[in-house]
Amino acid sequence: MASTLRLSSSSSSSSSMKINSAIHVPKLPKLIPYFSVPKIPTRKLQVQELNIRDAFIKIAPVEKIDVITTAPIDDKSPNSNAIATTQLYAILEAVSDRVEMHANIGKQRENWNTLLLNSINMITLTAATMAGAAAIAGARMPLLALKLSSTLLYSAATGMLLMINKIQPSQLAEEQRNATRLFKQLQSQIQSMLSLGTSSQEDVKDVMEKVLALDRAYPLPLLGAMLDKFPAKYEPAVWWPSKKLQKKNKSREGNHVQQEKNGWSEELEGEMREIVEVVKRKDIEDYERLGNLVLKINKVLAIAGPLLTGIAAVGSAFVGNGSWAAIVAVAAGALGSAVNAFEHGGQIGMVFEMYRNCGGFFRLLQESIEVTVEEKDMEKRENGKLFEMNVALKLGRSLSQLKQLAKKSASTHMDGSAVDEFASKLF
Repeated sequence: MASTLRLSSSSSSSSSMKINSAIHVPKLPKLIPYFSVPKIPTRKLQVQELNIRDAFIKIAPVEKIDVITTAPIDDKSPNSNAIATTQLYAILEAVSDRVEMHANIGKQRENWNTLLLNSINMITLTAATMAGAAAIAGARMPLLALKLSSTLLYSAATGMLLMINKIQPSQLAEEQRNATRLFKQLQSQIQSMLSLGTSSQEDVKDVMEKVLALDRAYPLPLLGAMLDKFPAKYEPAVWWPSKKLQKKNKSREGNHVQQEKNGWSEELEGEMREIVEVVKRKDIEDYERLGNLVLKINKVLAIAGPLLTGIAAVGSAFVGNGSWAAIVAVAAGALGSAVNAFEHGGQIGMVFEMYRNCGGFFRLLQESIEVTVEEKDMEKRENGKLFEMNVALKLGRSLSQLKQLAKKSASTHMDGSAVDEFASKLF
């Protein structure tokens, strides 16, 4: 019993110690008296204050943009590079859209050529058949109905031929194919600029001029902006800003070539000049001759087709009044169908546009070589070895073949003879 009392007393004493220890813990000093939370005012915001704040939020970004756009732009600053990169991305999007538009319209105009060719030939042959049937019609066959049907069909074919010969759908389709290819080429050039990350405002200006030059060279609409399909003489296509090249050409000043700088030497310059002479004397002259020949053929066929179907329409109206009327109606209709098949089935307009494009290719090559060689500051030129390789690739030659052609051209100046080969092995 006594042990029990001792245990209880000890436990009570320990518990009292614990309680005392808990009670007598010293309080920490108040080190940061300013941590007290202030009372939040409960007044309501007036409508006028809300409008002022909302207006400030809307106005502030606009003022910031105005400061950026109106500030003078340094072409070498990082901000200028960022703006040029953004502008190039916007131009790249527009160029991608043009690629899609020209490709779709090219397919549409190719369908025009096929459908109109087949429709006109079927109409012409049907009219010739009716004219022949009217010529051999007996008493039981309705002569007037056959004559009238033949005349109307010939007249419809004549009107359709006048329209199709005016617009030349095969040439329109070739224009759009060339535009698609050139816009894709420009698209890859812009992507290369963006991947290098060294864009400038001068690059943006150059790309914009190239886009606008392509728009002028290959317009999309037919009415008011369509290229003349029957010019007075052959002219190569121009899809680059040539005025800019001429301006640069006039502004060049300096002394003669410095030796072996930026890959250029007097020997390489002489080689490029000889290549230009071969291009002008052989390739450009040959395409000019072929272009004028195809243009004359196309003009003759464009006049002959509607003329023959018109004669056939007049002849079919007099069928039954003599044998010659029927002969004229049937023979002229058959010849008109053959002329139409040769002109649009053979796509003479497309061939003419192909020659224009090839002539433009050689003129661009000539101008680019001349402008590069006449630049007296070696550092502003494209690297000589790289430029030589690009010229060789455009002409379908190896570097050794290019040098050999230049030597052959130089030797002809001594002999007074002409070069017996073309500069290009591609066209």
